[in-house]
Amino acid sequence: MHNEFTAILERDGEWFVAYCPEIPGANGQGHTKKEALDNLADAIELILEDRREDGLRGAPEGAIREIVTIG
Repeated sequence: MHNEFTAILERDGEWFVAYCPEIPGANGQGHTKKEALDNLADAIELILEDRREDGLRGAPEGAIREIVTIG
């Protein structure tokens, strides 16, 4: 389950539109399902990187940071 997210795909004319219900704001599109999924994966990565940076900004100096792995 490590780094797996749900992708919902819909057809809109000649486009495939994909979004991830677990990550609000993450969506992608493309002329093929693969393009839409690749764009969605890029969006998820950018959003998670931004959230990590934003969350760490408020950590007190001297706080202990550890990595937690799920799955």
